[in-house]
Amino acid sequence: MEESEEPADAGQSLPPVYIYSPEYVSVCDSLAKVPKRASMVHSLIEAYALHKQMRIVKPKVASMEEMASFHTDAYLQHLQKVSEDGDDDHPDSIEYGLGYDCPATEGIFDYAAAVGGATITAAQCLIDGMCKVAINWSGGWHHAKKDEASGFCYLNDAVLGILRLRRKFDRILYVDLDLHHGDGVEDAFSFTSKVMTVSLHKFSPGFFPGTGDVSDVGLGKGRYYSVNVPIQDGIQDERYYHICESVLKEVYIAFNPKAVVLQLGADTIAGDPMCSFNMTPVGIGKCLKYILQWELATLILGGGGYNLANTARCWTYLTGVILGKTLSSEIPDHEFFTAYGPDYVLEITPSCRPDRNEPHRVQQILNYIKGEHHPSNPALLIPPSLWPISGGFPKYHLSFGLDFTLTQKGNLFLA
Repeated sequence: MEESEEPADAGQSLPPVYIYSPEYVSVCDSLAKVPKRASMVHSLIEAYALHKQMRIVKPKVASMEEMASFHTDAYLQHLQKVSEDGDDDHPDSIEYGLGYDCPATEGIFDYAAAVGGATITAAQCLIDGMCKVAINWSGGWHHAKKDEASGFCYLNDAVLGILRLRRKFDRILYVDLDLHHGDGVEDAFSFTSKVMTVSLHKFSPGFFPGTGDVSDVGLGKGRYYSVNVPIQDGIQDERYYHICESVLKEVYIAFNPKAVVLQLGADTIAGDPMCSFNMTPVGIGKCLKYILQWELATLILGGGGYNLANTARCWTYLTGVILGKTLSSEIPDHEFFTAYGPDYVLEITPSCRPDRNEPHRVQQILNYIKGEHHPSNPALLIPPSLWPISGGFPKYHLSFGLDFTLTQKGNLFLA
C-alpha cells in the first residue's frame, strides 16, 4: 500500500491469535450471501505470509449451552430442526426471522455454531492471556436477536464473544464500523452499563435495519451507554476517521474500557454492491490503529462485505496493520489471483460518488454526542433529519454522572 504502516503496538510481545482451520473456512464458505469469501480472505492472508506471524488457533464449535447464553432455547431448537431437514418453508420460521434474507438452508445451524464457537474461542484466548489481539474475520454477524435471525445473521457471535469476555473484564467497549447499524448487539446490552456500544453506520430512510439514530442512547441503567453516529452516503477516509477518532476519544475517557470488541465490516469500502460509503482500507486502518494504541485486549471480527475481492483486500490489509507490516501493492499469485483483475493490486480507489456528509451536519452530530451545544429551547428532542429546519437540539452529555436536560419525545421522557 502507499501509506507506510508503523507497528500498531511496537511493544507487543505476544503475536495476535488468528482463528483458523480448513474445516472452519469450509463451513463459512457455505453461507449463500458470501460464497467462498472465507477462503478468499484466508488465501490472500496466506499469500502475503501473514499467517506465519500469528498464532493460529483452531476454533471450537459452540455448544447449545454456550449459544443459549444469549439466544433462546426455542429459537435454537427451531434453527437446528429446519437446518437438519433443509426445510425453508416451515410455518413457524417466519416467527424466528427465517426466510427472505435468512433462508433456513440445510446445514445452517452447523454454520451458526461454528461461527459462534470461533468468536468464543477468540475471546477465551484473550481471557487466558495468550494474546492482546484475537482475530476472527468470519465473525461479526451483529444483527441477530436473541429469538430471531436478521440481516443475513443467524447467530450473534459478537454478543457471545462479549459475554465470554465479561467473565474477566468488567467493562467491554463494542465498536461497530460496519455499513449497517449494529442493532443486535446494541439491543442485547441496551439496559446495562457494563457494555458500551458505539456504532458508525449509514442512517437513511428505508435502509436496513432502520435504527441507530443519534438520539438512541440506551435504556434504564444502560442509558447513555449506547452511542450512535448516523452517516450519509459517499463518506471518504479523512472525514470518517475524524468522526471516529472524535467519538472514540470521548468514549475512552468517559467509559474507561477494559477490553474491546471491534467489528470491521467491509461493506463500507468503495466498490461494495451496497453502493453507499466510499472508504478504502487505509481509512479503516487508521481507525483500527487508533483503537490498538490503547493496548487493551481486543477481539477483532469481520462482518459485511459483499464485493468479495475487496473484502479480502481490506481484511488482509488490516491484518497487516495489526502486525505493523507494509504489504506489497502487487497481489501475490495464489488460488484466487484472477479475482483481483484487471489491476491485480491491493489498493482500492474511491469512486466519484459525492460525499453527502456536509461539514456542519457532521459537527452537529459530534456536538450532540459530546454535549457541547447550548440550544435556546430544549423542550423537544429533534431528530437529525429536522436539524436543518429547526437549527437547534437539546443538551445531551456522553460523560457519565453529569446532568442531562430532561426532554420529551412523544409519550416518553428522556433524561
